[in-house]
Amino acid sequence: MEYEAVIGLEVHVQLQTETKIFCPCSTTFGASPNTHSCPICMGMPGVLPVLNRKVVEFAIKMALATNCEIAPFSVFARKHYFYPDLPKGYQISQYDLPLAERGWVEIAINGHKKRIGITRIHLEEDAGKLIHDENRPVSYVDLNRAGVPLIEIVSEPDIRSPEEAALYLKRVRQQVRYLEISDGNMEEGSLRCDANISLRPIGQEGFGVRTELKNMNSFRNVQKALEFEIRRQTALLLDGHEIEQETRLWDTAKVITVTMRGKEEAHDYRYFPDPDLVPVEIDNAWIDSVKTELPELPDVKCARLKEQYGLSDYDARVITASKPLADYFEECVVLFPNPKIVSNWVMVELFRLLKQEDREIDTSPISPADLAELLNLIEDGTISGKMAKDILEQAYDSQKSPKEIVEEQGVAQVNDESTISTVVNQIVEAHPKEVEKCKDGKTRVLGFLVGQVMKETKGQANPQKVNELLRKALGI
Repeated sequence: MEYEAVIGLEVHVQLQTETKIFCPCSTTFGASPNTHSCPICMGMPGVLPVLNRKVVEFAIKMALATNCEIAPFSVFARKHYFYPDLPKGYQISQYDLPLAERGWVEIAINGHKKRIGITRIHLEEDAGKLIHDENRPVSYVDLNRAGVPLIEIVSEPDIRSPEEAALYLKRVRQQVRYLEISDGNMEEGSLRCDANISLRPIGQEGFGVRTELKNMNSFRNVQKALEFEIRRQTALLLDGHEIEQETRLWDTAKVITVTMRGKEEAHDYRYFPDPDLVPVEIDNAWIDSVKTELPELPDVKCARLKEQYGLSDYDARVITASKPLADYFEECVVLFPNPKIVSNWVMVELFRLLKQEDREIDTSPISPADLAELLNLIEDGTISGKMAKDILEQAYDSQKSPKEIVEEQGVAQVNDESTISTVVNQIVEAHPKEVEKCKDGKTRVLGFLVGQVMKETKGQANPQKVNELLRKALGI
């Protein structure tokens, strides 16, 4: 019997507000433990939470970007569970009345587009963080993260492969980054993903028993964990065993999933409306106001770049993968109006340098003005394309402008015909055998002679003019 996977993802996104969801503590990442905490974060008796309006606006932005229906009336609830990093003994979240429902995002896989449904987007607060001592059997609690605002995005079980899951997750991160509501950094925990997966015989409508996977902190780990779980569940079913409903952890060292606990159901959390918080009411005027703040989203920007600049679908999708990258490209095109050349240099040469240091485009030492300056130096014949690659690397390392490097090193391309002709004549006289071969029709030898001229001019002669003048001198 063959089985297919049924996968749904629960994505938690930390929102980049300046303060936490229910108190004025800072949300800045990386501060000393427990320096961004207060009686509200610490769950002290008698404190009252106050909802941060900016958190709601950020959630509305994501709901609009993912085609969700925004509820005019939503309610915060208490979700009860006991962990050392949750001092109140409950988490403030939303349950039966979430902020948004029934949306979708679109992914492209194997040349086809597929919609992945979104069940709901709701608001909640993050818990603190446990830090385990490697030398002693003790753990420390850091409450800086407690109360940091989250949106949880719950997908429909529309995903059918680990590859689709990774693409969907990348799509969600792309959206939150475009909206500038989160940095989407999985390594720092500002974007976290749990996966629900079950198997069913191909053709069956009903779902199998699902397993929840946790502790996946990268797109690669999400895909690998799901691939392992498909193999594990398939082997169990083929051997006649039943799948247990449970929560499993991804062990990155052993590259396997391991049992964590039995899967909780909603009733295990004993949800009830939080009596300290009033319902959230969102009217059309508020939604319309947030709409005016939305940026141009990836699909719209991609279509515009194809139409406006004549980019291929592939180039446009690469360029619009992130908002800073698309902005970089367009700033450069303003200064050097040849979009195809700009996209080639960005996607090949600049990406190569950035990848070596694992940098993003917004931290590139090469500004759009620098790249445009380099391309203009090629365009006006000051340097060749080959020279430009070396100059780009030097500019990247030294943070000097391309023009400064050309002037300092005196590496401008030689375009003067009389200067090049002098060198060409010298090379022709020095290599009579090769000259005869060229005249006999063995034009491949011409490349050798061109190389000798370039060597003599230290690579500064214009290759096109060298080729023209050599042919002229040889009468071919």
